[in-house]
Amino acid sequence: MKFKPTLTLMAAAIGLMTFGSTVSAEGTDELDPALVDYLYNPEMLDPAQPIGPSGLRDFVAKNPPPWKIGYASSYAGNTWRVDAMDEVMNKIVPEWHDLGLVSEILVTESNLNDSVQIQQIRQLVDQGVDAIIMCCSNPTAMTPSVMYAWERGVPIFSFTGYQSSDVVLNTSVNFQVAGFAVGQAMAEELGGKGKVLVVEGVPGTSTSDSQDRGIRAGLTEGTEIEIVDTIAGMWTDQVAQGELQKWLATHPGKIDAIVGQSSMEMGLLRAVKQSGRDIKVSIGGELGALCTWRKNPDIAESAVQTWPPRDELQVVFELMMRTLQGQGPKVASVMMAPVRLNYEQMAEYVPEDCDENSQHWLQLGANVWGGNLDQFFLNPADPRAYKP
Repeated sequence: MKFKPTLTLMAAAIGLMTFGSTVSAEGTDELDPALVDYLYNPEMLDPAQPIGPSGLRDFVAKNPPPWKIGYASSYAGNTWRVDAMDEVMNKIVPEWHDLGLVSEILVTESNLNDSVQIQQIRQLVDQGVDAIIMCCSNPTAMTPSVMYAWERGVPIFSFTGYQSSDVVLNTSVNFQVAGFAVGQAMAEELGGKGKVLVVEGVPGTSTSDSQDRGIRAGLTEGTEIEIVDTIAGMWTDQVAQGELQKWLATHPGKIDAIVGQSSMEMGLLRAVKQSGRDIKVSIGGELGALCTWRKNPDIAESAVQTWPPRDELQVVFELMMRTLQGQGPKVASVMMAPVRLNYEQMAEYVPEDCDENSQHWLQLGANVWGGNLDQFFLNPADPRAYKP
């Protein structure tokens, strides 16, 4: 049986932080207080993240099922996006189609161009979709298209990032909590002492900056760890590998560990191997890196999962289906907890004959990543058993 982590897995992360008073913000008061303290605490959350009451609490779909779904993708050029697209097209949509709840999905791709994505969202609405999912988009630039959709009865669901409007249902890991878990895991491996290089994702983006704040706190809170420098890997293995190679070539002094946001660990591992130096590297969800750990147990003690793409798609699609069915989401953002796996737990997912060059990502399972989604709805029910 596969390991089924819960929120308690990351409870140690809370212990090292000094939090303020219990959150009582409207929109979270219907949730479990322990969940709110952990994932909705303002001190560990992007201040612009919407956590008030969902604007979709009383939403009623304008049409009965089967529903036509739009997927406004903002990018398709890395392994994370490839796995996400494969999951939705080849697993999720066929499942919900067979249940008689989805008729088809229309996909657009804007190549990180906000203006293009704004137009594409309007086009999806005009083509008659009943709901739209979107990923990792500018939180405010999309607002005009979000409202265009909303005024025509088309709700939008944002995953791995948020939209600022309360009529969008957002879902993602709490990135600052996730970053803290990554930093704390490495601090524990180092015994609370050492010199560390931090590798950011894309500086200036809310997702990257939130993770970075968490990583630094997790590394240094209550420890004697020194963060010696920071480089940017742009969430891309090749970029991270090149930047780290340059940094190592010009910094021959002792360095104990390299901590980066997941999506770059394969490149970081390659750069360290090529340097011939003995340096620990944080491992996340890339299967190639996890395979390297599977075959070399001593290189790490744990791996923190912060945004498994296939699980992210499974969760956002279920949130969308529940909302279309009238279950009524309670809060504007459904926050996920990071999942930390030790070697034995990782080995249940990654076989011995794995491929160290794999371009795919670990899939935990939506029941592990999303947990109990009933708690986020006013009228929870099994969405797969829905009969209009």
